[in-house]
Amino acid sequence: MNEEIINKVARSPLQTIDLEELYVSGERIVLDVKDQLFQGVALREKDFREFIKLNNWSVFEGKHVAIHCSVDAIVPTWAYMLLSAALRPFAKTILFGTLEELEAQLFKTALDAIDWSKYEDAKVVIKGCSKVNVPIAAYVDVTSRLQPIASSIMFGEPCSTVPIFKKPKK
Repeated sequence: MNEEIINKVARSPLQTIDLEELYVSGERIVLDVKDQLFQGVALREKDFREFIKLNNWSVFEGKHVAIHCSVDAIVPTWAYMLLSAALRPFAKTILFGTLEELEAQLFKTALDAIDWSKYEDAKVVIKGCSKVNVPIAAYVDVTSRLQPIASSIMFGEPCSTVPIFKKPKK
């Protein structure tokens, strides 16, 4: 009785999206404006411009940088603009927000580059387990992009999925 073992998952028409594959490599850094505040509450232009002038911005070479202020303080818009201008020659990515928002933006940019037409009327599994931290925002984004075109969306692994969406039959 040498019956052939058939891998039904490999033969299925399911298309898998592994968001882990979209992870953008590179160091992530938070640049917190709170360290430049006068008495912890306000930013002084003269002092801040001196910081911009004297800081070694090359340490941000090739890095993904999130700029924000972690304390409730008076920080004028131009301060963030000055930081962005100083970082631009060095940083790979600059974003106003938290580290989580930076990660979500990196995934969004990667999702923007996908040709979604290949998922037209497809049964799609969005892989759930990954070795990198995939933000929930990326799962929400990919679901939103697939829903108008895919016939069904599932979450998990091809052998064990959670149904998310199924296009109604006409």
